[in-house]
Amino acid sequence: MCSLGFARSLGFALVPLAICCIVGNVLLFFPDAQVIYVQENHVTSYVWYFMGIGGGGLAMLIPAFVFLGMGKCAKSCGTESCAMCGSVIAALVGLVGSGYCFLISAIALLKGPNCFTTAKGWTSPFENDGGKYLFAPDTWSECDQPRHIVEWNVTLLSILLGLSTFEFLICLMQFTSGLVNAVCRPCCYKQEYSLNA
Repeated sequence: MCSLGFARSLGFALVPLAICCIVGNVLLFFPDAQVIYVQENHVTSYVWYFMGIGGGGLAMLIPAFVFLGMGKCAKSCGTESCAMCGSVIAALVGLVGSGYCFLISAIALLKGPNCFTTAKGWTSPFENDGGKYLFAPDTWSECDQPRHIVEWNVTLLSILLGLSTFEFLICLMQFTSGLVNAVCRPCCYKQEYSLNA
């Protein structure tokens, strides 16, 4: 039963991470706390991929609730290994969701924000510099509107990267634990039965 307790604790850890991913993605739509930028489609196109809302958020709630409900599943199935098989599938969903969130957030971070520049109007001024702008804060002033958009995007996307990394590691732990339990436990029961016989 200790593996069920471990899975439940991982489920409890995933819920706040998923909520934070959703909040982080939503905040990316409202730079400078203004609605006008999203209304006029002046936010970076990557926020429309819903990496935090879908990948790191809603998709992550599936394994979270499966892990939390594993005790009930084991009682209804009659075996812990049956519940572990379900957790392995749920963990795979979590791995895909967190991987998607990480990948899109990383690409968005490398491409930089969409902003208004004096020279070119609304554009993504750092799109072709391969992420070098991240290490050159003096160039961030190229963006006139929204104010502090580069800091806003870098902060929120870095948070999404960190959260999705934690989610990935949690799901990987449960995937490994569930796989080991689902495969090894029946073998252990067979050995124990043969020894007792």
